[in-house]
Amino acid sequence: MSETIEPLIVVGVDGSNHSKEALRWAVAQAKAIGGRVHAVMSWEWNTNPFALGTATGAGTGRQSDPVGAEETARRKLADTVASAVGASPGVPVFRRVEQGSPAQVLVDASQEADLTVVGTRGYGGFKGALLGSVSQQVVQYAASTVVVVREGAEED
Repeated sequence: MSETIEPLIVVGVDGSNHSKEALRWAVAQAKAIGGRVHAVMSWEWNTNPFALGTATGAGTGRQSDPVGAEETARRKLADTVASAVGASPGVPVFRRVEQGSPAQVLVDASQEADLTVVGTRGYGGFKGALLGSVSQQVVQYAASTVVVVREGAEED
């Protein structure tokens, strides 16, 4: 008896409203096709030694030990997934945090995906740009089909 594997949808998440729309779209698509979602966020070492983040002690208001870039990304991804699709989205949503540039991490993840989903643009770039640099690179180089979701697409 052969085992059926659910289709895999990879979605790029950076915490922006555009990426939240992309995640919501990916979850709805996964529900429609009986698939699963990998919410992917990348992180890179900051080249500015003074930009290292710090965590505030719970309820104390004081600064504690510096938080690593990877752990910060894990927390941000968990918060973004929870705010975008809630705790029980109705399909498996796995969180993946990987080191590297956002475009390269998503292009690499597309190798195993049936579908790759990105928002039109994230936090970087120009507000008037129709397509951000990461989204554009994913569209050009992904190994799977790519869907670009506009912010507010559900309102149309």
